[in-house]
Amino acid sequence: MWVLAAALSALFAGLTAVLAKAGVASTSSTVATALRTAIVAAGAWGMAALTGTASGVASVDGTSALFLVLSGLATGASWLCYFAALSRGDVSRVAPIDKLSTVLAIILALVLLGEPVSLWGTAGIIAITAGTLLMVEPTELSSLPRALREGGSWLVYALASAFFAALTSILGKVGVSGVDATLGTAVRTLVVLAMAWVIVGAQGRLGEVRSIPGRELAFIVASGAATCASWLAYYHALKDGPASVVVPIDKLSILVTVAVSAVAFHERFTPRYLIGLALMCAGTVGMVVA
Repeated sequence: MWVLAAALSALFAGLTAVLAKAGVASTSSTVATALRTAIVAAGAWGMAALTGTASGVASVDGTSALFLVLSGLATGASWLCYFAALSRGDVSRVAPIDKLSTVLAIILALVLLGEPVSLWGTAGIIAITAGTLLMVEPTELSSLPRALREGGSWLVYALASAFFAALTSILGKVGVSGVDATLGTAVRTLVVLAMAWVIVGAQGRLGEVRSIPGRELAFIVASGAATCASWLAYYHALKDGPASVVVPIDKLSILVTVAVSAVAFHERFTPRYLIGLALMCAGTVGMVVA
């Protein structure tokens, strides 16, 4: 059963991006993030209650609380940038860039924390980075410097999302090591929720919530529910199965995203893209298994 749970975790994680993309067809990415975060926060606290860690929030010390807030702000920035990227680019292009957060987290840990990188880790970094570059069109790569100066490009937002996701990991390593991971996630989602709605209010978009098309609202809610379902399945898989197998299966959610985006949005892939996808998957699984 744990293999099925791991596969379901990857399935729901892969569907999250596709559902989110469908939810921002005309809806502001900031408003969509705020609405989706409400669903995710409810799911995160449900997980904390399920694992019996919710009561531990009262024993979190000041330093850990500070870093939980900081990592929550980084998570919020990552989610906001991710939705902004999805609203501007193909989901099959955005999702691979987001996976670069793994590489960035390892590099930041090496530079800031002095954590060593194994030979397998180095090989994984090279494979994931090379795969990601192959999955981005050459014209988009060549125009990146201009996009960085002018802003507004899906690639810039996707890269920012990956950076902030990596920063979340580093902040967690530095100051939240004594807090249960499930509880930490639950607290972070509350920070993200507050951050997202403050930004929605500052942008004067609160009134847009009532005018969101029903179809898009359904997809936004489904995206949040898919994230919660992925977490629940992942928890059950790790509870009964070996992490050395469960984690690689979960990491292959990118395959679900790519496959469903081809069907749902008729996105097409070049041989260059598919080679990059294979490299990314090999690098990711290799790093985890090793």
